[in-house]
Amino acid sequence: MDSFSLYAFTLGTLSLWFWIGAGLLTILIIVADLIANQYFVKKYGGSKWGERMAVIGVIIGSFVYPPFGLILVPFLLVFVTEFISSKKANHALKVATASLLAFLSSTFAKFMIQLLLLILFIVNIIF
Repeated sequence: MDSFSLYAFTLGTLSLWFWIGAGLLTILIIVADLIANQYFVKKYGGSKWGERMAVIGVIIGSFVYPPFGLILVPFLLVFVTEFISSKKANHALKVATASLLAFLSSTFAKFMIQLLLLILFIVNIIF
């Protein structure tokens, strides 16, 4: 968004629709990690507490030496939570691994959303 602001204040103007679209896509980028972690933990048989810990792990992990915090904190929180609730290390490892898959899929989703944002920016400049 900083590049867009720099362009808007120095080189040209961007439409209101661009700013609304950019804002919504930015919110979607932020939410992508949360949704992906919750979805994958649930899909791999995680408990409700595992899903919650995955979301909390993403939030906390964002502040702990990114990007490693986004990978390790949800994994560890989900593993510990599932191990405590099921007492089975294999199950806990399977569900915690789902949080790693969630990180990879949300990274791809964020890349695609940012690409869409870039296309929206270029179209707005040209037209």
